Amino acid sequence: MGTRLDTPDDLARAVADLASRDIHLARAVEVAGPPRLRAQPQGFPALLRIITEQQLSVASAKAIWARIEAGLAPLTPEALLARDEAALRAMGFSGQKVRYARDLAEALVAGRLDLAALHEAEEEEAVAALTSVKGIGRWTAEIYLLFGLRRADIMPAGDLALQAGLQALHGLDARPAEADLRQIAEAWRPWRGAAALTLWTYYRHVKGLPPAAPDDKA
Repeated sequence: MGTRLDTPDDLARAVADLASRDIHLARAVEVAGPPRLRAQPQGFPALLRIITEQQLSVASAKAIWARIEAGLAPLTPEALLARDEAALRAMGFSGQKVRYARDLAEALVAGRLDLAALHEAEEEEAVAALTSVKGIGRWTAEIYLLFGLRRADIMPAGDLALQAGLQALHGLDARPAEADLRQIAEAWRPWRGAAALTLWTYYRHVKGLPPAAPDDKA
């Protein structure tokens, strides 16, 4: 399953190694400071939140998630499946995300998705297991593996902020495509996750944004 970024010291060692091998990442750390560890919860609540927040502004996502937490306490697959569509939509789910949330809950209840097994799975195996659920694409899977499971070598290359961060750092005329970022990131193994955190930190610096909160994805 590879290495993990369990502690700030783990992240610091990974970033130091990256900076010694990549002058661009070294400059990102010098300009924006080192990234901070942003580990997040695991399990059904974490995946449901990632699905919920897709394509929403930060403010809207946080407001909707607060209603979901209150409406589904305890936040379990069984509690979600016990609510009808009208109740879920009243919490802020769109019709499409109701279907996605239900498929996730059903997959967990039926055993089609084994979250515990992801801890020992190789990267592509873990991504494949997660993306077998409706509404979980590669970006969602990789965000969960990076922030939830703290996998050290995950690169969510479809993330627009990561692409924009690399564009700014390398002085590119256009934002690199996902495939281009994945190719560049091969040189950052086995610390692609630490490189992603570094790029997000640099992106926020360039955009004049405050440091990321623990529950921010960029």
